[in-house]
Amino acid sequence: MRKTLLIVAAILVGYGLHAQAGSGFGIKAGLNYNGNGDYFNSVENAFENPDRNAGFHVGVYGKLGNRIYLRPELVYTSTTSGYDEGDLKIQKLDIPLLVGTKIIGPLHAFIGPSFQYILNSKFDDVTIDDIDNDLTLGFNLGAGVNLGKFGIDLRYERGFTENEISFINTNIVNVDDRVDTRPDQLILSFSLKL
Repeated sequence: MRKTLLIVAAILVGYGLHAQAGSGFGIKAGLNYNGNGDYFNSVENAFENPDRNAGFHVGVYGKLGNRIYLRPELVYTSTTSGYDEGDLKIQKLDIPLLVGTKIIGPLHAFIGPSFQYILNSKFDDVTIDDIDNDLTLGFNLGAGVNLGKFGIDLRYERGFTENEISFINTNIVNVDDRVDTRPDQLILSFSLKL
């Protein structure tokens, strides 16, 4: 019995050491293809979908595990969405908490929640009255390839938390106009494990 327990313990320790072989941390950067939510016009009771624009991100990540892994990230993101009334620019911190798995060879897939903290938002020269929530929740789903210390991944992000910006009355927009700030974006990232 004691011998069996020692063998099981040795297997578990060996598996644990193997699982940690892929652990580490690194830096990442890339491009976002973003469109925030709809623009709601209170006068006509209508809404408008945004034009999608390119943005960028830069950040750090950690990875714990190998075949199945946990990957927290801290990323600064800048996005722009175009509307007839102007461009909505948002700078935020994204904190994805991803769970992933190796599929075959260097290919892996991941999924997980993403917390977003809005640092700054600007709608051309319009004064923003209020943003509902600075901290929101989203969702990431993607796949990537790791080649040694280098990695590339493509993911889709969608915001869950309803969050709107309202405006102070100007010549461009009305006081009851508002924009949904939830992200809806494709994110292409390049990473380097340090």
